[in-house]
Amino acid sequence: MTDSSDLQSFSADGIMAPLYNSTFRRIWLASLFSNLGILIQGVGAAWAMTEMTSSADKVALVQTALMLPVMLIAMPAGAIADMYDRRIVALIALSIALCGAATLTALDWRGLTTPDLLLAFCFVVGGGMALMGPAWQSSVSEQVPAETLPAAVALNGISYNIARSFGPAIGGIVVATAGAVAAFALNAVLYLPLIMALFLWKRAAEPSRLPREKLSRAIISGVRYITNSPSIKIVLIRTMVTGVIGGSITALMPLVARDLLHGGAQTYGIMLGALGFGSVIGALYIGEMRKRMSGEAAVRACTLSMGCAMTAVALSREASLTAAALVLAGAVWTVTWTLFNIGVQLSAPRWVAGRSLAAWQTAFSGGVAIGSWGWGRLTDLAGVQTALLVSAGLMLASPLLGLWLRMPRVSARAEDGEALADPEVRLPLTYRSGPLVVEIEYRVAQENARAFHNVMQDVQLYRQRNGAYGWSIARDIADPELWTERYHCPTWLDYLRQRNRWTQSERALDRRAVAFHIGSGPVRNRRMLERPFGSVRWKEDVPDLGANEMHGKSLERKR
Repeated sequence: MTDSSDLQSFSADGIMAPLYNSTFRRIWLASLFSNLGILIQGVGAAWAMTEMTSSADKVALVQTALMLPVMLIAMPAGAIADMYDRRIVALIALSIALCGAATLTALDWRGLTTPDLLLAFCFVVGGGMALMGPAWQSSVSEQVPAETLPAAVALNGISYNIARSFGPAIGGIVVATAGAVAAFALNAVLYLPLIMALFLWKRAAEPSRLPREKLSRAIISGVRYITNSPSIKIVLIRTMVTGVIGGSITALMPLVARDLLHGGAQTYGIMLGALGFGSVIGALYIGEMRKRMSGEAAVRACTLSMGCAMTAVALSREASLTAAALVLAGAVWTVTWTLFNIGVQLSAPRWVAGRSLAAWQTAFSGGVAIGSWGWGRLTDLAGVQTALLVSAGLMLASPLLGLWLRMPRVSARAEDGEALADPEVRLPLTYRSGPLVVEIEYRVAQENARAFHNVMQDVQLYRQRNGAYGWSIARDIADPELWTERYHCPTWLDYLRQRNRWTQSERALDRRAVAFHIGSGPVRNRRMLERPFGSVRWKEDVPDLGANEMHGKSLERKR
């Protein structure tokens, strides 16, 4: 659970603080229009599909087509966001979505839209938004001070949920009066304010003193960081499971409006509007929930409430009762996702923030996409009511996951530590020289052996998530006070990156390990080149060079 000093409270003053920043305020308002557009298009696409086919499977696939790209390309998108200027990445992504929406508008205007074409262009629009997501979300920390970051994250959620409160209703009215083509065209137009806001943002780039990672290596680095971060893994698993189960409520909403409430496009829009209205309420009161409950207790309460609301939607035949149930569902749905999102965003340091958020988006969107397809298939076999009741039952049972995967306690954002000085080098290394073997010797009193070993298990995780492999800790059988930590880095450049990726909390953990050392001298650190012949360019009478000079010379040789 986040400390009150981290999130302060979500009072009116606290949550509005980021809006005093002109850059954030401009982008936030523009993103509100963009969110409205994508939701209006979603209404148009879903209703257009119900008019073209009676298959519940095809109707549910509209949601899948919009969400599946996030699952497929989120991790590369996150790596790109961490490697390149996030502003430029977001502008390119929005341009892709704009082209997809404009082309779909033109095709529908000429009456050329088919179910497969509709799904294809929904996929294109979803792909653009999937590429934009990590760049946009991870750039928030560059727009506001660190102390207002949690409020800024919540405001972004409120932006989407304000749009979800009004967007579907507006979409229903637009589709009912002017057809799906008008919804597609309006979405294209509403991308323009965000493109302009990002264009006007004067982002202060911080050039790295090390070369940029290749895309494949950047993806591997992100996956490695996440797999060695227990708290992030737990949040991702809980996110995906909740998405799979809860995906039914949005995927089957057109069929709820048509088959259970016997309404049209307007009814569908109003029901989605009720869901969005509840989401805004949930976002505004999340601070109060966090003060009164732990993270696990809040997620448990939300999923139980969600299950009850879904049951009411399945059994109701009155629009007013269904809308009331959807308000509750929207409120608890938003609280759950905000808890998950903030947990990931505050746990990841800046260098891997885009990739961590991309993993969260993959878990969320992948869960919703898979769930939407599955609930559509079940609806074809057993009907809308049965599918919703099964989903509700699983949602009511989902808190049992907390027995094995308890929501972690979230502390302040993982702040980057100061870069370490380059180690002394007397070999003419290039960035590609390696593998590098690092051995660190500690002398630990025997009565502290167990405590030291426990600390080193945490050291192992942060070494591995920052680039090390083959980590081990060994104790000398002839000298029980002597311990040797050993690990590999693929290249000299990977080792330098590892030394520049430490966060303040990881540095503190390293100091805890060093504090066990009782030797007369400092902890001994050896760095050895495992394959010296063939991996470096050997010369006779090579002068001693500092590490920085080595870097320059290696770059000159590469050029």
